[in-house]
Amino acid sequence: MRFVMNEQPRQSTNSSLAAVIAAIVDQDGSAAHGYCAPAVAGERHAFVRDLVDFADFVHLVTLLHGHVPGLVDHAAARTVEVSARGWLIKSIDAFVTERQFLNRLSVAVGPLPSTAGHSETSTVVAQQRHAIEMLAQSDRRGCALGTAVTLTLEWHPIRAILDAGAVRLGIEPSICTVPSRAETLALLNDLPDPDRIARAVQFGATQLVGQHRGMWDLLQARAAVRKMQD
Repeated sequence: MRFVMNEQPRQSTNSSLAAVIAAIVDQDGSAAHGYCAPAVAGERHAFVRDLVDFADFVHLVTLLHGHVPGLVDHAAARTVEVSARGWLIKSIDAFVTERQFLNRLSVAVGPLPSTAGHSETSTVVAQQRHAIEMLAQSDRRGCALGTAVTLTLEWHPIRAILDAGAVRLGIEPSICTVPSRAETLALLNDLPDPDRIARAVQFGATQLVGQHRGMWDLLQARAAVRKMQD
């Protein structure tokens, strides 16, 4: 499982920082994972159709991102770029609503599905959450911002799955006010001196994407174990 931070940020060459971060998310993020992609695309037989698998997803996302203060809260305290303040404030406010939505879904889906290897799952998720918190509280200029930016880009496919599952449960999804992809990439394009923090931003992005892929790997493995148990 991906809970160690050992991946090297990719080189930006002549691409803008926004283009590099977008490529990291598009190529390696949640929407590109084999277990997640069909659900994001709305395929009828995707895992979200199985409410047990969906419940597992809701609980693991909540364990990673349902705590207060959240990733963006931590990142805001470590980000000195004045041009990012408005975006950060909007993101902080948006994730208050997102955590409330996660809590509603956590109650609706019931307890974490019984799956062999529960203690190992708890250990892995705790390590992933710790790694994410370290990234969001990094003193390396740009790392926390890169982590927060990537969470907002990643959140839209995650939210698409949450919405699909909510509808199946008869729950009206709340309005998502997380900054759009366009707003987030515009933030990166508008940074006054992006080259100064580019590597740190890329590092935060790469590491968060790695933690999310680790979550999807774990969800996929747990679903396979449950099928064997049936």
